[in-house]
Amino acid sequence: MAVEATTEKNTGTGAAGGVAPESGDRRSRFRRICVYCGSAKGRKASYQDAAVELGKELVERGIDLVYGGGSIGLMGLVSHAVHDGGRHVIGVIPKSLMPREVTGEPVGEVRAVSGMHERKAEMVRSADAFIALPGGYGTLDELLEVLTWAQLGIHKKPIGLLNVDGFYNFFLSFIDMAVSEGFIKEDARHLVISAPTAKELVLKLEEYVPDYEIGLVWEDQGQIGHGFVPELEPGIASS
Repeated sequence: MAVEATTEKNTGTGAAGGVAPESGDRRSRFRRICVYCGSAKGRKASYQDAAVELGKELVERGIDLVYGGGSIGLMGLVSHAVHDGGRHVIGVIPKSLMPREVTGEPVGEVRAVSGMHERKAEMVRSADAFIALPGGYGTLDELLEVLTWAQLGIHKKPIGLLNVDGFYNFFLSFIDMAVSEGFIKEDARHLVISAPTAKELVLKLEEYVPDYEIGLVWEDQGQIGHGFVPELEPGIASS
């Protein structure tokens, strides 16, 4: 994998294989959260506001960001909010998308990869939890793959939807219908966590305890960080 990086202060290596926050400023059990979101801003200002608020919430809790590497749309807003707040930003982007999704100087560390599959795997490896903001096909692709991996037991990391203005209501209804029609197991329904605000969602992710077991063993589990993130360390507040 080719890696291109802007200059960024390196504060050490965390459990998921990337840069860990400086000691003493963690207020979360998560070192890094991966945010999936659109390369467009969307028609509503509320989507843009939610991206900025999510970035600020990560900063407030001492959490670093992993995201799709673009500097436009909601990706640009959340990455700048985290970077401006002093946290480390890791952007993972296929080389072919860089001319379209990166304008100006990108923030933080840029990891240039060969394609979409490598991008998604690298984002999963680097993060302790996942949040989907509003987005389109690409956001849904990333969200559904990380959900599928959780359903198959490849990882046990929490997955959240930031359901801004009910954006994901139809998606949540689809999941409920798939459960009722026997296509998704009832206990796998709880793999999807949702909340209307960043603060509520991150708190729910903090409290999440994985209880879904499928009993499969995957050869690449160690490569993507199969284990759940550690419990809160003594002295770290959860709210």
